[in-house]
Amino acid sequence: MLSQHPVECPITLINSAAAHGPIRTAIVNAVTPIAMESAFLAARARLIEPVLIGNKETIKTLAAEFEWETCHLEIHDASDEEAAAACAVELARNKMVGALMKGQIHTDIFMKAIIDRSKGLRREGRLSHAFYMSVPDSDRIVVITDAAINIAPDLETKKSIILNAVKMLHALGNKHPKVAILSASEEENPRIPSSMEAAELTRWAKTSISNADVFGPMALDNAISPEAARIKGIENAVAGQADILVVPNIETGNALFKQLVYCDSACAAGVVLGASVPIVLTSRADPPAARLASMAIATIVAQYV
Repeated sequence: MLSQHPVECPITLINSAAAHGPIRTAIVNAVTPIAMESAFLAARARLIEPVLIGNKETIKTLAAEFEWETCHLEIHDASDEEAAAACAVELARNKMVGALMKGQIHTDIFMKAIIDRSKGLRREGRLSHAFYMSVPDSDRIVVITDAAINIAPDLETKKSIILNAVKMLHALGNKHPKVAILSASEEENPRIPSSMEAAELTRWAKTSISNADVFGPMALDNAISPEAARIKGIENAVAGQADILVVPNIETGNALFKQLVYCDSACAAGVVLGASVPIVLTSRADPPAARLASMAIATIVAQYV
């Protein structure tokens, strides 16, 4: 990492999630130390009531390493990743859990069970991913979407991405978020397709979204820096004040969130939105603070799904 500042989980986020009470959360294929540590930390912070899915003996062995009494844990035995995913989705469909967290399972296997049209957790609209980004020593929060699921979203998919992110911030207490649709400039340019789409989304939002300000195209500097927007004479409700950054494609989102993490020690709390329950997609590279923050986001969002 270029930044040597430790990644910090926002205490206000943890307190807010804990105030909502623990949410029954399925840890899908909880058969590695990282998966069990995530569940243990979230349970200890009273964010979740863990429902552990995977090889029962492995889970019990790992629990013992954390001095976690298995007699108080709900464990569902599953022989492999597919069985664990199917079990988790069934629990969610039957309202036995209110959130899912990815354990030791390939993302494609996990998501295949979730988006299955007959047995999955899909709702109207598309699923999307959002990163809730916080930087040490700053009160500013920004959401980056979509940096993990939708590779090259078309216009209709971006509408779902915007709506999902707005609903997430409503759940988190921001009742009128400001949404910047990113491109290379503030001008519509036929040679830059993302700028044309951003302008079309802005027009759509004016008649379709009343509880958020949406504007695009916008370059990143003018979306998050009031000074940059002032110098360039850019005046709209979002300029310099964006709460949500809608990226044109997954490459942009991936680079942007990782730059904040590795250069600025940002805490990236990630959650999949648009399903019948919030879904946490953790990575082995995520520090404990980011995994805990992700569970906190899911706990809060689960109350509003």
